[in-house]
Amino acid sequence: MKKWVCTTLILFFSAAVLAQANEDFIKKNYYKTDTTIRMRDGIKLYTIIYAPKDDSAKYPILMQRTPYSAGLYGDTNYARRIGPNPTLMKEKYIFVYQDVRGRYMSEGLNKEMTPHITKKTSAKDTDESSDTYDTIEWLLANVKNNNGRVGIYGISYPGFYATAALPDAHPAIRAVSPQAPVTDEFAGDDAYHNGAFFLLDNFSFINYFGKPRTGPVQDYGSLIFPYNAKDAYDFFLRMGPLSNSQSYQYFDHKSYIWNEYLEHDSYDDYWKARNISNHLDNIKPATLVVGGWFDAENLYGALKTYQTIEKRNAQNRNSLVMGPWTHGVWAAPEWKHFASHDFGSNTSKFFQDTIETNFFNYYLKDKGQIDLPEAMIFETGSNQWKSYKSWPPENIVPTAFYPGNKQSLFLDSNKPMEGFDEYISDPNKPVPYTSGIYGMRNNDYMAEDQRFAAYRPDVLVYETPPLAADVIVAGSILADLQVSVSGSDADFIVKVIDVLPNSEPNFKNAPKGFQMAGYQRLVRAEVLRGKFRNGLDKPMPFKPDEITEVKISLNDVAHTFRKGHKIMIQVQSSWFPLVDRNPQQFLRIPEAKETDFRKAAIRLYYNKEYQSKIIFPILNKQ
Repeated sequence: MKKWVCTTLILFFSAAVLAQANEDFIKKNYYKTDTTIRMRDGIKLYTIIYAPKDDSAKYPILMQRTPYSAGLYGDTNYARRIGPNPTLMKEKYIFVYQDVRGRYMSEGLNKEMTPHITKKTSAKDTDESSDTYDTIEWLLANVKNNNGRVGIYGISYPGFYATAALPDAHPAIRAVSPQAPVTDEFAGDDAYHNGAFFLLDNFSFINYFGKPRTGPVQDYGSLIFPYNAKDAYDFFLRMGPLSNSQSYQYFDHKSYIWNEYLEHDSYDDYWKARNISNHLDNIKPATLVVGGWFDAENLYGALKTYQTIEKRNAQNRNSLVMGPWTHGVWAAPEWKHFASHDFGSNTSKFFQDTIETNFFNYYLKDKGQIDLPEAMIFETGSNQWKSYKSWPPENIVPTAFYPGNKQSLFLDSNKPMEGFDEYISDPNKPVPYTSGIYGMRNNDYMAEDQRFAAYRPDVLVYETPPLAADVIVAGSILADLQVSVSGSDADFIVKVIDVLPNSEPNFKNAPKGFQMAGYQRLVRAEVLRGKFRNGLDKPMPFKPDEITEVKISLNDVAHTFRKGHKIMIQVQSSWFPLVDRNPQQFLRIPEAKETDFRKAAIRLYYNKEYQSKIIFPILNKQ
């Protein structure tokens, strides 16, 4: 304990010293100006500008638009860091931060994921593209010593605002980096995954982010309601159905975002209008899309944004970077470890200095050379960066693995026996998403040991024999399941797991009693709310006990299953409280009552006529 406290104090002191050094550098080298910029409809957006004091050169503008506060307000209140990384801060740009419409000190009404307006017929037709355009017009005309070029970046929600600047982009925008961008909140980002509501994250996030305001504010103040749960699993079971979240002690209809999330529980026009990827056509600026393999919020958004730009804009200079990162940590000073992973290098510093800085310097300053591959991908398992001419790589071979009897997973489709496996899914005893007791989300869950789940009777387990050679998987994994349910709805969660051999040594500084031997390390998992199996906008009930095909596309991976390891698949029907409970009856779940939640018998089939399979994109080394 003493060692941990000492190390923490050293790290805290080091961070404080670094922050102070950065603040001193900024004050010495930059003028700070707080101002408001009028949009075409008259609304004023609060904007903070850091301009280099050295007026011997002209500088590009590098901007972030955010709903999280543009920074410390007032001309004399300096930030402790500006720009996406310290190297770019010292390169000297004109750094601009702006509160988006309806947030913090900006006027107007905020909309969740502001819908893009394709045809604007009057000054009243505003969206994030038009607000970005109007801001740039003002900056070019009013900020001295700018070189006429603009770059935009942002992580998470600011990543969405970066993406939203791309349609009908201002001609001065030369480079945009959407990083972990919120993209399609019903299909796979923060709110829902394939129609299943991500309860744990949204309950706590909207409690502060969704608080209403009556006008511009520097601070939104307290939460909508007090939340200090020590055991989230127990807390949400006791809260009961999702409808209880609107009771007086919780949201009580006070947050318009929470209201909208619950009102729109299928992929209707609300969600379709907010899917910015529908508008990524005719993109002119160079784009650098960034994401993390362990990003619990917006892994989907990064992949979807890159894929859409690539598909619809053949001539666009579009690159993808995927690293071994959780949400946004590529902006941190150091990232060498995660959960039980040791990556062997400082992956965040590599990204900042080798990729991000070079990207903006080249397109905004004509400085250096740009040597970005189409895709720069960190491969877990082998712990190495790889460059590809396309993503997914061209030389992948879709390879089916078949679950069979005795918990086996076969490459040979003739191996599975005639039969099925069955489990009882009980909404009142849902499968936890993590093994520990946490009040907030356990961020390590995306690489956690899954033995805690494998032991449960409501989780199906299938695994290969030890691998005779390395197997490299690069791209999206497809679970094609043949199932039946005794009710009229059910969730399906599929987990892909790397089972380490019993000879696996512990990682450095492993906790006392920890064993890597036999570790079932999660590689990727995804959920599908069964009623959306035929389309997210087409909810359909199951016919009780009728065999039905359910396909689940898992987010991409880049992973090497090493020789001697085993590949495991787990299938279950709850993932609580990460995902809200399914009553296992076909109804509007946000309106479900406690009496609507029922047990269901769920079967997974493997025989010649109804053969479940998991299709892996395996990289052909030749």
